[in-house]
Formats: sequence, C-alpha cells, structure tokens
Amino acid sequence: MTLNISNLELTGKNIVIVEDDMPSIRYYETLLKNSGAEVNIIRTGKEFVDYLAQGKTIDLVFMDFLVPLINGIECIRILRKDRKSTPVIMITAYSSEQAKTEAYIAGCNEYILKPIYPEKIFFLLEKYLKSNISITSSY
Repeated sequence: MTLNISNLELTGKNIVIVEDDMPSIRYYETLLKNSGAEVNIIRTGKEFVDYLAQGKTIDLVFMDFLVPLINGIECIRILRKDRKSTPVIMITAYSSEQAKTEAYIAGCNEYILKPIYPEKIFFLLEKYLKSNISITSSY
C-alpha cells in the first residue's frame, strides 16, 4: 500500500510539533516533508509558549506529554487560553489513565499512544485539516 500525503493539499497549513525525542522528530519530518505544509519543530514547552506569543496562525499541534521545562498538559492549557479551536493531538508513550484524563480536560482533541503509524498520522491530518478548510473559508 502506497501512502500519498500530497492528496491532502496541506500547502499554507502550519503544523507545530512539540517533541524532544530526536527519532520521533525525524519520523514526523520524513512523513510531512512533501506535504506542502509549513512544519515547525519545537523541542521544549517553553519554546512552544514563546512561539504562541508570536501570534502566528497554527492549524494543528502534535504535542508530546513529556517535553522539557513546561509539560504538554500545561502547554495545552496555555494554548487554549487564546486558541480554543486549534486541534491538538497528544502523541505520547505515557499510557496513564490519569494523564489521558488530564490531557482531555486541558483541551486536547486526541490522545494517542506511541508508536503511531503513518496511516494514523495521515488520517489525523485529513480529519482535522480538511474540516478546518471549510470552517476558515466561511469567514
């Protein structure tokens, strides 16, 4: 089975990946390199908060739970203060039910355990970015 991310037409979309694990970062970069999307890799929660302060449009966030300085849950809480509708997908190896509950309460849209396969990434991109196209075009 051949996966073709170019069918998603992600040109003009800004995907932010908050992840400190280098193999995971390389994995995301490999999957998204031909998507047409702008992909911003952020390695710490503090960097993410600083990025938010710049006021740039963010179309989707892939958030790790255990990122340095400010954890993923707190990053989501900070994001949700001003950006209620930005989709946030928490992708983590941390399988605690308490963590999952906290993530949903903080405002994540999905909580997914690693490893995450390319088909799932593509499904999530289509699910959240395709639906955003019709929402944003009506403004």
